[in-house]
Amino acid sequence: MTVTTTAPIATPERAGSRAEWLQAALPKLVLAPSFAGILIFVYGFILFTFYLSLTPSRFMPVYEATGFDAYGRLFNQPNWWVALTNLGIFGSLYILICIALGLLLAILIDQKVRGEGILRPIYLYPMALSFIVTGTAWKWFLNPGLGLEKTINAWGWTSFKFGWLVDNDMAIYTVVIAGVWQASGFVMAMFLAGLRGVDGEILKAAQIDGASTVNVYRRIVIPILRPVFLSAFIVLAHMAIKSYDLVIALTGGGPGNATELPSTFMYSYTFTRKQMAVGSASAIIMLMTISAVIVPYLYSELREKSR
Repeated sequence: MTVTTTAPIATPERAGSRAEWLQAALPKLVLAPSFAGILIFVYGFILFTFYLSLTPSRFMPVYEATGFDAYGRLFNQPNWWVALTNLGIFGSLYILICIALGLLLAILIDQKVRGEGILRPIYLYPMALSFIVTGTAWKWFLNPGLGLEKTINAWGWTSFKFGWLVDNDMAIYTVVIAGVWQASGFVMAMFLAGLRGVDGEILKAAQIDGASTVNVYRRIVIPILRPVFLSAFIVLAHMAIKSYDLVIALTGGGPGNATELPSTFMYSYTFTRKQMAVGSASAIIMLMTISAVIVPYLYSELREKSR
């Protein structure tokens, strides 16, 4: 007796279900490699750095955990406290001046000035430059023997002095100047977008009620821009904490250690001073600082969306 078998016939319903499954799975398949890469090369190395901070590693990694000794040595380093002090000065001035200047520029441009289309890219252009370029340009400009001081002296004002770049007490403020120059245009763009989103009817109603322009901005516009203030603060705070290339290009961390920041401290102790455990501990402290800034912001954003 001959047994005959018949191949399953692909019905239109079955073909349709395969297409739907492929369509649903395709985004996950495309994202899977990058997701795995982030898990390994971001979060994996964060865990590895934390583990190194618990070891006596110096020039090369040592995989024997000895506890939190590196953190004790970190906070006993005078350079670490100089770096934290400089971060406090640089971060606070950088954030405050960028926000104040960015808001002022946005308000002025929002007055429908002529040439707005030209002014916006002019203010935004510095953000397109890398911190290395910005630091190098400001290093030439502020160099007493090369830039501003020499030029004004050549014009006849020989008593003019501007040696902040080589002054131990003032060098950190040159980092503030260069950072503000680069980021204030970006903050201006954020505030300008926020201003363009304010309902004009509210402003007209306030003006009809006799409110002055200053009061309109102080009591209505600026409170409405609260999310923009928060976003600008978050962006600027994390840029200040991780600033490295700007300092290296502008001052190299000097004169002496006058412009040392936690990022430059981490690099020098990890890769040049053969104190890998201490450098790893400083990196973990920086991560915790950035997390302390960003996590509350993300929490507030998620809570707003859940309402």
